Amino acid sequence: MTNPLKVTPLGELEIVMTRVFHAPRPLVFDCWTKPELLQQWLGVRGGWTMPVCKIDLRVGGAYRYVWRNEGGNEMGVRGEYRKIIVPELVVCTERFDDPWYAGEALITNALEEIAGTTTCTLTMHYESRETRDMVLASPMESGVAEGYAVLDQLLTKLA
Repeated sequence: MTNPLKVTPLGELEIVMTRVFHAPRPLVFDCWTKPELLQQWLGVRGGWTMPVCKIDLRVGGAYRYVWRNEGGNEMGVRGEYRKIIVPELVVCTERFDDPWYAGEALITNALEEIAGTTTCTLTMHYESRETRDMVLASPMESGVAEGYAVLDQLLTKLA
């Protein structure tokens, strides 16, 4: 049984998503930061793949992801790493090539391990309340939950 995803608005500008994974923190961190692992679970469902996954994991470094569906449609996102503490924290920006929300988001991914179980707390900070509310109203929550279910399977395979 997979653990539920908890999505909570915080203040006027943030969304906090929390999910528990039954895997050690270093392994969860690797699945978020190593291209060959990230490409196996992030946004790869419903006919979408991630053929482009570039990560320069250092403060000031950048990442670039491009997803492609069976019809050849693409969706790209990029950002810059602002803070990294291996294996517990990654802070980065997020901006889509074809923005579906205004501006840039600041993403904080904090991982905490207790007895081999890792809690992932993802905090997304947006530039306006309207943008935050638009993201909350989108199918983002179900998409993240589906992706995390795939991550569960990958973590089980790697453990």
